[in-house]
Amino acid sequence: MRNDMRIRSTTILAVRRNGMLAIAGDGQVTLDKTIVKHSARKVRKIAGGKVVAGFAGSAADGITLLEKFEKKYAEYKDITRAAVELAKDWRQDRALRRLEALLIVGTPDHLFVLSGTGDVIEPDEGIAAIGSGGPYAQAAAAALVRNTDLSAEEVVRKGLEIAGEICIYTNADVTVESLP
Repeated sequence: MRNDMRIRSTTILAVRRNGMLAIAGDGQVTLDKTIVKHSARKVRKIAGGKVVAGFAGSAADGITLLEKFEKKYAEYKDITRAAVELAKDWRQDRALRRLEALLIVGTPDHLFVLSGTGDVIEPDEGIAAIGSGGPYAQAAAAALVRNTDLSAEEVVRKGLEIAGEICIYTNADVTVESLP
């Protein structure tokens, strides 16, 4: 693979609404100008089904970060503390700092975006998005939340559908995980 060929992939959208959390991710992985996979799975339940998480960026890096978050959650039994502790390690550890991914983790009570620069962001409206089509999906979700009575799961599905109509790096092969 040429060094100038960038892998682009993923739109992850999360919505907390009416006591429910839903996180959706599309399945597209793009290498340079070519779609190399349609059905990648970048959203999953972790921590014994208590947390839903999604990642954008390098698949190996994202999975590594999900595993590290799950260990922090098992240690602290609190999503907020686990998120902060992972962000601290991610920023300070030499090997972790090189990981190229972003995470969204959440429960029906809390939603966080985590980055390797130490960011632990809990969005004001309970809507978060990462990845190539993230801004499109987030804008669509905000409009849907403000103007409809759709459930969190319906909002993330529709938000990704709208993002897929705009962003060439987002497809319609959507995975949704939710917690009541």
